[in-house]
Amino acid sequence: MQFDSITPLGALDLSGKRVLIRADFNVPLDDGEITSARRIDAALATLREAAEAGARVFALSHLGRPEEGRPAAEFSLAPVARHLGQSLGREVKLCVDYLDAPPVVDPGEVALLENVRFNRGEKANAPQLAKRYAALCDVFVFDAFATAHRAQASTHGVAQYAPAACAGPLLLAELDALGRALNEPKRPLLAIVGGAKVSGKLAALEALLPRVAQLIPGGGIANTFLRAAGQPVGKSLLEASQVAAAAEMLRAAEARGRPVALPVDVVVAPELAAGAAATVKAVGDVGDDDRILDIGPATVARYAALIDGAATVVWNGPVGAFETPPFGAGTEAVGRAIADSAAFSVVGGGDTVAAVERYGLAGKMSRITTGGGAFLAVLEGAKLPAVEILKSRAGDG
Repeated sequence: MQFDSITPLGALDLSGKRVLIRADFNVPLDDGEITSARRIDAALATLREAAEAGARVFALSHLGRPEEGRPAAEFSLAPVARHLGQSLGREVKLCVDYLDAPPVVDPGEVALLENVRFNRGEKANAPQLAKRYAALCDVFVFDAFATAHRAQASTHGVAQYAPAACAGPLLLAELDALGRALNEPKRPLLAIVGGAKVSGKLAALEALLPRVAQLIPGGGIANTFLRAAGQPVGKSLLEASQVAAAAEMLRAAEARGRPVALPVDVVVAPELAAGAAATVKAVGDVGDDDRILDIGPATVARYAALIDGAATVVWNGPVGAFETPPFGAGTEAVGRAIADSAAFSVVGGGDTVAAVERYGLAGKMSRITTGGGAFLAVLEGAKLPAVEILKSRAGDG
C-alpha cells in the first residue's frame, strides 16, 4: 500500500500538545480480566513515543459491541487502563465524561478515554461527535489498523476536523508489511484463504486470483471449491449458493495455468465434536454422511511443498476446524510450514492468529497483522477510509 504521503507521528513537534491517539484496545475479556493483551501491547510504543516527546496523551478505543449511546460496565475500558498503567509504569487515568468535561493531563502523562461506542453517533461517523473528539486535541494520531476499514467518528471523522492528523508507527508498520506482500512482493506469491463461507471472502479470492502464483482455499471455503470441482463433500459445511462462483474461479485459474490447490485427501468424521472418530479419506471417497473437518496428510505434504517454494505468503483463515481436536493437525502443519520457510509472511484474521498463538508460531511469522476486517479489505483491494483521510491531511500539521 502507498503510505509515503502520510505524515508520521515522529515528524511533528508534540511537546506540550494535546495528542489524541486512536488505538485498538478491543481485547477479549473473561469476567473482567484480559485474556490476550496482544493489541494493547502493540500500541505501547506509540504511547511511549508521544509521552516521551512531552505530549499530553489521550488514548481512545472501542471495546466489544455495546448498544451505542448506552454505557455498560462489561464494556468499560477500565481493565485496559489498569494494564496500560502496569505496562507503562505510571498511572493511566480512565476518563468517563471527557466530551462534556475535557480531562486535564500534564506533559508526559497518559490518560485513557472511555469506550467510544458509548457515544451516540460513533458508528455513523456523525460530524457533531467527530468535532467534539477533534476539540480534545492539537494532534490526532491514527494507529488502529484493525479499524481502518471503518469510516467512524473516532477513526475518520476526527481526522477530518483535528488541527493536525498523522499516522502512528503501528499503522505504518502494518501498511509497510502489506505493501511488501501485495504490491511489490517477492515472487512466487502464495495466498491461503480459509474460513467458513466463500461469500464473506469472495471479493478477496477474486482479487487475489490473478495476482498469486498459487491460491489455497481452506475450511468450508475449500469444501465449496471441492463441490465446484465435482467432488463429493457429504454433509460438510459449504455454501451451495457460491458453487457457481467457485467453479468460475477454478476455470479462470486453469486458463492462467495456475490451478487452485485443492485437497487431495481429507479428515472426516460423522460430527464436529472433540474426540470424534476421525478417518482420512481421499477426496473422491467422501461418503454421504461424512463431514470434512481437516486436510489429510497427503494434502499437508503438498501444501508444505508449495509454501516452501514461495517467496511471499499471505494467510487469512485456518484450513480446518482446529479449535476442536483432533481436527487441528492440518492448520498446525500449514502454520509450521510457513514458520519454517524463508518466505516473507503476513498472517491475519482472528482465527488464524489464535491458531499461530496456540501452536507457538507467532514469533516465527514475518508479520502478524492486528487487523481482521481491515486485512480482508486490503486483500480485496479496497481503500481504507481512515488511511485515505490521513493522506488528504498530509502536511496540514
